[in-house]
Amino acid sequence: MRAFEPDHLRADVHSSPNSGPRKDGKRVSFLVLHYTGMETGEAAESWLTNPQSEVSAHYIVHEDGRIVQMVPESERAWHAGQSSWKGETDINSSSIGIEIVNGGPLFDFPGFAEPQIDALIDLCKGIVSRHGIRPEAVLAHSDIAPARKIDPGEKFPWRILHDAGVGHWVSPSPIRGGRFFSLGDQGQPVEALQSMLALYGYCVPIDGVFGTTTELGILAFQRHFRPAKVDGVADMSTIETLHRLLSALPALTV
Repeated sequence: MRAFEPDHLRADVHSSPNSGPRKDGKRVSFLVLHYTGMETGEAAESWLTNPQSEVSAHYIVHEDGRIVQMVPESERAWHAGQSSWKGETDINSSSIGIEIVNGGPLFDFPGFAEPQIDALIDLCKGIVSRHGIRPEAVLAHSDIAPARKIDPGEKFPWRILHDAGVGHWVSPSPIRGGRFFSLGDQGQPVEALQSMLALYGYCVPIDGVFGTTTELGILAFQRHFRPAKVDGVADMSTIETLHRLLSALPALTV
């Protein structure tokens, strides 16, 4: 295993062979957060540094707050898989990936430990500062691969990260009755909803048909931004929260 100096001063180094140069001169513009979904952090770290796994991440954050760097930030880690955001499909070449130790579905989606989140916030602040990553480009794995992934899940404390200066967030609009769109609906309002999702970054068609891909996009959006009810239905709470997020982007007038 090669040795390297950690980019994060408080990180240990456990080098992974599963990396390479960033392709086509791409620079880091996204930060992608995952959960490990394995029984222990030690098992996850071992897997991410095993050449047979063909997966890796730049960092893993253990439950006690210990941070281990496995791939230098200058290199391309293999964490995103088939994914897309704002039209970019080689997310690995344009991102930093962080694995957060959490059993996910193996342990009925436990919460995240406070020391772990404190360490994660410190790590993220350094990364976004070093690479000039915009708040709205701090993403969930489920955001960029909604057909395949659900991590880091609806229990991940995005609001706490935002309050500490990491990521994009608005308080979700209250869940209530009113008009909604769901699987099978069609028409111009559905097209407008798809346009808003795509404008934010989600990979959805803009065809006026609320199909499976649009439903998956709504599920991913709800996991990140409206976690109280993740059902794939575009109710008024979901639509209003999306609109307010778009309106809060400094480069957009919605």
